[in-house]
Amino acid sequence: MSSFWPHILFVFTTGVSAVAVVHAAMTKRDVRAAIAWVGVILFSPLFGAVIYFVVGINRIRKKKVLAQLDKAIRFEELRDRLLVKAVTPFSAPQFAAQKKLGDSVNRFQLLGHNQISLIASGDETYSLMREAIDGAQRSIAVQSYIFDHDTIGVQIAEALIKAKRRGVEVRVLIDSVGAKYSRPAITQMLEQGGVKTALFMTTFFGLRLAYSNLRCHRKLMVIDGARALTGGMNIRQSFSASAMGARAMQDTHFDVRGPVVHQLMLSFAHDWFFTTGESLSGEPWFFASEDLIPDHGLPIRCVPSGPDDASLSNNHSILLGALSVARHHVRIQSPYFLPDIQLVAALSTAARRGVVVDIVVPGANNLRAVGAAMMAQIDQVLEPGCRVWRASGTFDHSKLCAVDGAWSYIGSSNIDPRSLRLNFELDLEIFDQDFARQIEERIDSVIASAEPITLQSIQSQAFSVRLRNKLAWLFSPYL
Repeated sequence: MSSFWPHILFVFTTGVSAVAVVHAAMTKRDVRAAIAWVGVILFSPLFGAVIYFVVGINRIRKKKVLAQLDKAIRFEELRDRLLVKAVTPFSAPQFAAQKKLGDSVNRFQLLGHNQISLIASGDETYSLMREAIDGAQRSIAVQSYIFDHDTIGVQIAEALIKAKRRGVEVRVLIDSVGAKYSRPAITQMLEQGGVKTALFMTTFFGLRLAYSNLRCHRKLMVIDGARALTGGMNIRQSFSASAMGARAMQDTHFDVRGPVVHQLMLSFAHDWFFTTGESLSGEPWFFASEDLIPDHGLPIRCVPSGPDDASLSNNHSILLGALSVARHHVRIQSPYFLPDIQLVAALSTAARRGVVVDIVVPGANNLRAVGAAMMAQIDQVLEPGCRVWRASGTFDHSKLCAVDGAWSYIGSSNIDPRSLRLNFELDLEIFDQDFARQIEERIDSVIASAEPITLQSIQSQAFSVRLRNKLAWLFSPYL
């Protein structure tokens, strides 16, 4: 028998590799991903197949979860009054097509009667969080990619523990990778205080190796099912000037009220059920009373996206649609700007159509490898006429987009491969001129003190710098 083991190993390796190649070819939607995986499998027999089976297969399936929760959580009696059928009175005629796109690719419909306000700093955001927690009467749902055990994190955790002790239902969901950003983890303090806490996609020692590259990047706090704080800000002192002084990073967050909060809470309930198996339905988590709905307000929809089959690349589709209908001006601010070939083409086409495209990136990136990769790719949008600006001051983590002073998109999504394909993200699509102008003013205020990046400045860099940037760019899908 020992003389046949090389032949047995050869047959086994060939069979496993063949199965992996067939699976990759039949299931991958992106031909480049399919080719890459087939190459890895064929040129690394057995080892390549093992890697593919561990990290190359999307095992996230949430449609069944969504259906179960949707059946229990609805407010049909208010739906006719809340649905927005025409966006032109609030936005602009060209965005009627954008609404139709959102209705098609996103499971959440566009709802009216919402209120939203921009929160411009970390100190103001964390103050509002503590105020909202202290005022909660029934429930608090918190979701964050990073929830650090530092000055700010402890303050928020203490407020949550106090709320739990006075009888408020509290749930905290933190990404398993983001939970490792500080030691000891804040989860210990929360659990000792009686707060139900869970880690999304537990990895490594949690044995979910297949999910180790998938992260929940969503940031959300829902109070009593009626008010939400959401956007791009993690819970950590890096964004607090009171804790960090002049070194504090910048970011934006948003205070939301109205029926779209129902959608945001539903997104949290899906993630919580997926992680823990506990269903959060009805009171105290969801309230659909007409008393909680403002008489007037903006059309907003919640846009969850992620690698699951229920929301795959929703953010990507929404951004492509907005760029295709833009007529006058596109403003984008992103801390990590690494658009894929489709978004580069959409930005380039908009610029060549005569649309003014302004893109703002940080002057100094908190992730040096990402900053280098961005500079390696930036010429692709500069050549067709987009304007790119390097912001001054400390690192700005804001993720903002406004088009034609009539439509805006805000939330947790970066414009990079991880946000557009691998991360679970949570954004809001807003059809309103006044709010879009607020976003434009925020971006324009950054541009006013920013430095333009030009093709000449890129080309004048030393060869060693350009080579370093290109090498970082090769790894951009994994940064």
